[in-house]
Amino acid sequence: MNNIQTATFGAGCFWKTEHEFLSVPGVVKTSVGYMGGDFANPSYLDVVARITGHAEVAQVEYDRDLVEYEKLLDLFWQMHDPTSLNRQGADRGEQYRSVIFYHSAEQEEIARKSKLQLQQSGRYDKDIVTKIKPAKEYYLATEDHQQYLLKKRTAKQD
Repeated sequence: MNNIQTATFGAGCFWKTEHEFLSVPGVVKTSVGYMGGDFANPSYLDVVARITGHAEVAQVEYDRDLVEYEKLLDLFWQMHDPTSLNRQGADRGEQYRSVIFYHSAEQEEIARKSKLQLQQSGRYDKDIVTKIKPAKEYYLATEDHQQYLLKKRTAKQD
């Protein structure tokens, strides 16, 4: 279990973000919750009311022998528009911001390098607005939000 690392990403609605990471070989666990604000124990309604400062995030536990942090970052950049400030698609508000919360100095360095390379690649006409911040207290969302899209799809198949 020494090879298990944690990564936390905000890329819009946490349901979609988590769902994208679920299928990555080497990801051993995912969950959704809130991070980045200063409001203790927020509820979903607190966060969507924009009173907490938190972002909706997916937290990913991965085996670094099976998947590199860089691969998770590559997926993160592909799953959303990192040039869109405080919105993704129809979802608007600071809780939908693009953010990488790092859990180590190594993750911070890799994330900053990845962002710079993407900005310099010419893929986007606008600046990347993704923030790279140290991980703070993680508040787990309620069970009905965990693996929401997977549960929804399974319910439709029944």
